[in-house]
Amino acid sequence: MQPSSDLEKTGFPTCNTQEPKSRCSTADPEKDDQKISSYNIRTSFSSSSLNNTALSPERILPFDIETERDVGFSSLSCSKTAVSLAADVSRHPSFEVKFDANGEKPQHWPLWYRILIIAAVSFASFIVVIHGTAYTRSMPGMIEEFELKDLSYATLGMSSYLLGISAGSLVMAPLSEVYGRKVVYIGSLFLYSVFIVPCALATTYPQIIVMRFLGAFVGSVTISNTPGTISDIFDEKYRALAISSWSLAPLNGPVVGPLIGGFVAQYLGWRWIYWLLFIMSVISWFLLIFVKETYVPVLLQRKAARIRKETGDDRWWCQYDEKLSMIQVLKASIPRPIILAFTEPILWLWNAYMSITYAILYLSFIAYPLIFVDLRGWSQSLAGLAFLGTGVGNLVAILGEPLFRRIINSHRKDPETGQVPLEASISILCIASILCPLGQIWFSCTALPISIHWIWPILAGIPFGAGNCLAMIYSTNYISNSYGIYAASAIAGNIVMRNVLGGLLPLSAAAMYAKLGPQWAGTLLGILEVILIPVPFVFYKWGRKIREKSSVISRMQLDMQGK
Repeated sequence: MQPSSDLEKTGFPTCNTQEPKSRCSTADPEKDDQKISSYNIRTSFSSSSLNNTALSPERILPFDIETERDVGFSSLSCSKTAVSLAADVSRHPSFEVKFDANGEKPQHWPLWYRILIIAAVSFASFIVVIHGTAYTRSMPGMIEEFELKDLSYATLGMSSYLLGISAGSLVMAPLSEVYGRKVVYIGSLFLYSVFIVPCALATTYPQIIVMRFLGAFVGSVTISNTPGTISDIFDEKYRALAISSWSLAPLNGPVVGPLIGGFVAQYLGWRWIYWLLFIMSVISWFLLIFVKETYVPVLLQRKAARIRKETGDDRWWCQYDEKLSMIQVLKASIPRPIILAFTEPILWLWNAYMSITYAILYLSFIAYPLIFVDLRGWSQSLAGLAFLGTGVGNLVAILGEPLFRRIINSHRKDPETGQVPLEASISILCIASILCPLGQIWFSCTALPISIHWIWPILAGIPFGAGNCLAMIYSTNYISNSYGIYAASAIAGNIVMRNVLGGLLPLSAAAMYAKLGPQWAGTLLGILEVILIPVPFVFYKWGRKIREKSSVISRMQLDMQGK
């Protein structure tokens, strides 16, 4: 079968409704929402809107790939069923293996156990995130011990970590589609713990740079796969609450990292930051050992295999019997996010908006120590407390979800769908787009001179943190709802772009703050965020028309309508 003209032009297949159901399926990589993550956190705002997101049950099913040609982009099948390639239509329905009614399905497990699962994966995500920013408090010790004369060079450790998360989100996240979630969690966290040890024992700075990249590469799974785990164990009614609860860890991790790292570096030395992270990661690894597999396809595959072995009857089957090779998975999961990111005008704007916002957030982890330690004379431990304002802002954004949901639901409903339009959620992004530059410029104007009381720059972190948190959540939500079955790829591309820029821009921090001074450098960043304010307002007013002009979204909607 030759690729269709649409596939040749865009990399996105049309649906041939004349094909047999077993060959034409919407079961696609996009339906596994595991890529929505690290730093890619989304909260749904009503049960109705949640049903339309990438976290819906029909989007958690494994995908079917037909490898017709050895090209960079596999030919993906597409239709209205979720039947596996292995589920041949000739198989008798009476031999299909399904979950029993005795609590086998993960969503029917005891509530207390599902809460423990969220706690375990949240702790793992928390460790990976704080590792990224706790590094800033180890920099003074490393600069002195390794005689690093260039602050930009010392910042490479943080940049390599973000780049590792970026690469790992594309390569490591799809592993659970082949091996299941538990194996991937345990394997990746084991390697993550191993890669921390060389950082604590490093004798040269390049060792730290390399080990941090490798650690972030494998550790990214704990962020990107967690939304998928939550979708496995909670239905639509409670899924939004569960994701909001989990998001407290990765969203506040960047703030807690410098806070903990500052005290550890001052009283125990910078190497103990890594030993503490190692201890925490080992504890997390042990916790995840006791977490059962939650991925439905793997559970049904194992059950079918067990029944075939016990009965000696090979007629027993499940709809997920066909296991995909790692090559097939990667062929589908890697190219599409890149194609979307570079061909969709919608993503051009949102990727640019979120990448710049994210990069400025990470620049703050360089700016705060410069202000409070170098200029205000604070100790390493006290400097970590300066991030409390940003942490409070994050909490305000998360705890204010009921209010934001009310604002969204107050919009006029679409007469065709009976739901508020997708652009309703952008009203919160409009607020976030104002809060981010407000906090940034406020901080820049009050950080110096030191005669200004220290409380004012810290208070500036509240709108700054709230704005960044809201921007992360609601931009991800809008992209996910806009791209439907392609949401995971669209968001994966967004994660890659913002982590790349977030990793590279801080490298210029030292030179920028040295030449312009903290006040003017910070103000310049604030002005840059002011320039970005129109982006959400444009989508709020004309978002629907912009989406209608997207060839990918238009084709997706036609396929869903069976046209």
